[in-house]
Amino acid sequence: MWKEENNSLYKRFEFKDFSDAFAFMTKVALLAESSNHHPKWTNEWNKVEIWLSTHDQGNVITEKDRKLAAAIDKVV
Repeated sequence: MWKEENNSLYKRFEFKDFSDAFAFMTKVALLAESSNHHPKWTNEWNKVEIWLSTHDQGNVITEKDRKLAAAIDKVV
């Protein structure tokens, strides 16, 4: 479930290993690029954390963030 934190949508994902985490990030990168909406994220071994906010709207949560979050959930 995505949480609203500090004007961002946030979610932590955990995978079996680094390869699975990296494969997930690759799929998300393609989604982000196609929607021209790029997340802030981190990866540590099998964990990926993602923060979504709309920078050109003043770093607030917009419908663009909610749509990307829903698309990301379908990747998992």
